Amino acid sequence: MKEQVKQPEREPCPHAKKCGGCQLQNMSYERQLEWKQAKVINQIGRYCKVEKIIGMDNPYNYRNKVQAAFGRDGKGKIISGVYQSSSHRIVSVDKCMIEDKTADKIIVTIRKMLPEFKLTAYDERTCQGFLRHVLVKRGFATNEVMVVLVTSTPIFKNQKPFLKKLLELHPEITTVVLNVNDKFTSLVLGKQEKVLFGKGYIEDICCGCRFRISAKSFYQINPVQTEKLYSTAVDYAHLSGSETVLDAYCGIGTIGMVASRKAGKVAGVELNADAVKDAIYNAKLNDIKNCWFTCADAGQFMERMAAEGESADVVFMDPPRAGSDNKFLGSLIHMGPKRVVYISCNPETLARDLGVLTKGGYKALRAQPVDMFPHTNHIECVVELIRQKQ
Repeated sequence: MKEQVKQPEREPCPHAKKCGGCQLQNMSYERQLEWKQAKVINQIGRYCKVEKIIGMDNPYNYRNKVQAAFGRDGKGKIISGVYQSSSHRIVSVDKCMIEDKTADKIIVTIRKMLPEFKLTAYDERTCQGFLRHVLVKRGFATNEVMVVLVTSTPIFKNQKPFLKKLLELHPEITTVVLNVNDKFTSLVLGKQEKVLFGKGYIEDICCGCRFRISAKSFYQINPVQTEKLYSTAVDYAHLSGSETVLDAYCGIGTIGMVASRKAGKVAGVELNADAVKDAIYNAKLNDIKNCWFTCADAGQFMERMAAEGESADVVFMDPPRAGSDNKFLGSLIHMGPKRVVYISCNPETLARDLGVLTKGGYKALRAQPVDMFPHTNHIECVVELIRQKQ
């Protein structure tokens, strides 16, 4: 008997087949949450209890960071949009159901302005053309808007009239940055930057703290769910006011600064030098005096702490999708903090790392999934672990 093809539960986005970014959009949102809950249980349910996933009341237009690639279609027309999944083929997109509406409008405006000011879009095949990408970041709490123009050259023809018109059309823009990427690379941002308008960064508020966000620094893209994620992480740390806390992979210092209100002292470690600069600034901005940040490899930093007889009571770890490596986890086990709060964006690598930590003497008590990325198959999860033995 031929199997029937299940019909979608809702009409997908018109870009669904070409884009591939929102893998679950044919499901109702309730069904998406059920799918994600089951996935987390399947991956880490053998280690601990998995709480009910925290979803969104309005799972649309939640992305505060929007990135568009620029190029030309087969007829030579300038297009902007997203790369098709697993390719460098640009899918032309004017608006997206998960992206910030203001950001989408600004990107469309820039695309329409290019011919008027005799500016070209970059062609990856010939390595010719001016504008490669546009990155827009918006502070949802402050309404500050940063526009980053990623170009192949620092020479910006008609810069002044271009900026004048862009700011007239979009007075909500608070800063514009020129980022030069002249390399043949899949990386979006280059090393060279120049502020064209405003202060060169924006600020936003999360969990009662104010944060500076630069073009290169990492900041969670869903501010509504970030509040829930970080609040859960701090709850899982069980801080009483005297603990020494290490915030590994600290980025611009968000988790560490939120935790600092309930901790004795907090050390943040991060490899990205730009993010560390922002973290130091953010601590001063919020008048937080029990936080300090350093640019270093977190695993090596913990090894030095252990060698010098120092330790931390609690370690927050928020690694990238690839998870942590054995060197980091080995350093963590060697240092032996009483409690570890693992924030993961990948249940598969989380399960792998929990296996290592469990063998190293830690026990996972509970896990809280948070839907940070509705309509996609990505899942964020916070796990509380305690040390059982040295």
